Amino acid sequence: MVTTAPSRSALDAGAASGAQQSERSPFARLTELLAPHQPGKPLINLSLGEPQHGVPDFVGPVLAQHTAEFGRYPIAKGIEPFRQAASTWLGNRFSLPRTMDPESEVLVLNGSREGLFFAAIAAARYVNERKGSPAILMPNPFYPAYGAGARAAGCEPIFLPATRDNGFLPDLEALDEKTLARTVAFYIASPANPQGSVASAAYFKRVCDLAQRFGFILLSDECYSEIYGTVPPGSALEHAGPNFSNVVAFQSLSKRSNLPGMRVGFVAGDAKFLARFHELRNVAAPQVPVPLQRVAIAAYSDEAHVDANRRLYVQKFDLADQIIGNRFGYQRPAGGFCLWLDVSAHGGDEAATVKLFKDGGVRVIPGSYLARPQADGSNPGAGYIRVAMVQSAETTGEALHRMVETLGEPTPTNPRREAR
Repeated sequence: MVTTAPSRSALDAGAASGAQQSERSPFARLTELLAPHQPGKPLINLSLGEPQHGVPDFVGPVLAQHTAEFGRYPIAKGIEPFRQAASTWLGNRFSLPRTMDPESEVLVLNGSREGLFFAAIAAARYVNERKGSPAILMPNPFYPAYGAGARAAGCEPIFLPATRDNGFLPDLEALDEKTLARTVAFYIASPANPQGSVASAAYFKRVCDLAQRFGFILLSDECYSEIYGTVPPGSALEHAGPNFSNVVAFQSLSKRSNLPGMRVGFVAGDAKFLARFHELRNVAAPQVPVPLQRVAIAAYSDEAHVDANRRLYVQKFDLADQIIGNRFGYQRPAGGFCLWLDVSAHGGDEAATVKLFKDGGVRVIPGSYLARPQADGSNPGAGYIRVAMVQSAETTGEALHRMVETLGEPTPTNPRREAR
């Protein structure tokens, strides 16, 4: 087995210079990188993963009907109709071992980000004493809330490289028992942000088994689960056993329903852990206004707007197949709405980002900003850029043409490939 956990001295010596930068917001770093330059063409912003499709038609009427409920404090666990709607949706969408109990196995969240952050703190308080310095595992690149949660929980973050060689998911077989014995929590993301990789049933089963064997909490970030081409991604909850022991999954309406500003999601799974999680959130986390929960009930009860939303993303990935082809190591992602493009032949991710902005008017984000240097100094995101396919099809097509023109890649020979 390969020991993935670097020593404290290795972390301090090998990654100290990059750690301070990588703990900052990647978007703040991007703003600084591009500050000396002006876009060479009308700006197209593909750096931020903020959905730009239309807000569902039912949002306004539902809010208007329940405006008076802004006049009361929400309960932290969420109103019963919301928890029931979330439970019903999970049962319809995934092949769960049994129906989730809305009373004990579902909690409303103020968007998935705050839940992912607070869950690390709750896990550190919940798990039994670890055999060694407590650690939290996460993929690298990773969603910044994972690293922030680990630091807030007082745990050592261990970054597991998610590279092309291992299907852009952490290599579970590379984890040694000493590391697993001191693990408090393990963040996984499927579909992954930024690469769009999707965990197989066997992968989910393996990581759930590890969580139950070693007593840590699996924090499965599934907020992109409804953005895919032809094969719906699965959930860790499908492989956690009848009591969902040591496993919780996070969902959000931001991507599924184009409601990033509404800040409503939920977490579901292990009832014992969620009871402890609720205790923490009840005193420390933001509550979710009841009218917004009413909108969420409508959203989780309707699939038509989700299907329409998904078709728009499929249309844009069809454009990427045609325009990019096999340039930049492109592979059509199995899920999510981002491209993960290899620009190492174009001076690296920062240089390509500046060139695309300065010459092409396209704003993307360097992959190294989304990752942390490993103990050996390597950065799994280096040489890549993330492109968020959130604009209209027309705007996205224009941006993709500009990218090819600006970076000067040769004509592709294989116009369509899909990541598996």
